[in-house]
Amino acid sequence: MKTKTLSNDFLELEYRTDALRVTSLKLKGKKNLFADLSHMPPISTDHGDFYFHGGHRLWHAPESMPRTYIPDSGDIKVADTQDGVILEAQTEPATGIRKRIKIQLATASPTVTLTHTLFNDGLWAVNLAPWAITQIRLGGTVILPLSTENVDSDGLLPNRQLSFWPYANLSDPRLTLKDGYTFFKAEPAPPFKMGYFNLHGWLGYWIDGIFFKKTFGTQTDAIYPDNNCNAEIYCNEDFVELESLAPFIQLLPGASVEHVEFWEVSDALPANLKERIEKTQQSRLN
Repeated sequence: MKTKTLSNDFLELEYRTDALRVTSLKLKGKKNLFADLSHMPPISTDHGDFYFHGGHRLWHAPESMPRTYIPDSGDIKVADTQDGVILEAQTEPATGIRKRIKIQLATASPTVTLTHTLFNDGLWAVNLAPWAITQIRLGGTVILPLSTENVDSDGLLPNRQLSFWPYANLSDPRLTLKDGYTFFKAEPAPPFKMGYFNLHGWLGYWIDGIFFKKTFGTQTDAIYPDNNCNAEIYCNEDFVELESLAPFIQLLPGASVEHVEFWEVSDALPANLKERIEKTQQSRLN
């Protein structure tokens, strides 16, 4: 495994130079937030073996086999910038799509900006949506903000929708649905996945006194994958994923599309969130 590191006074970030991955993110002196999946066997496809590796990656939705699992390891272009680095994979032979992640580490705060770009190098238009996925180690609590405001003046229209995958157990004890926030305790158990349209534009994870928050744009007049989900989580025996998605686009030959995430890492939670999580944990124990 070939890696390099970016750091400032607050954060250390490690990325691979032989795969399109950010493999480590941590506050100085603390543990890596991301999952290490070097022990996981690859998924074999008609295009070669796909390795998860762990950490942060870029896909394009909708998920399908084998398109989604085209390998993104091997010959990676790495270009240093003034405040970070640009990682770029080779063009996918089956789709004509080329993936790029630009990483910008702030100089004076524990924040990172990631610009995910998909290029269409092929000869035909491709219908897709940029999909940024962060694999985090287990043991913490996922925080999903929910909208409670009316979407019309009379309060007659729905303001929330949740999508569940076929293998998700709706009685899974790790899931706690509450007004304002949904919580998911990331413990090793059979796979679970859910998604929704997140008007707030952020997802959070609280573990070992560290709060990781990823923020992304939302477009209320656009169409998103997976029953119009711009935010999704997935959890299994080895890791939990925080996923953000951009809207569907028909990406024409020679065109590109961007999806930006802003990461913040801190050693504190807002007081209202901390109280809610503690109450949720206590109710699970009872």
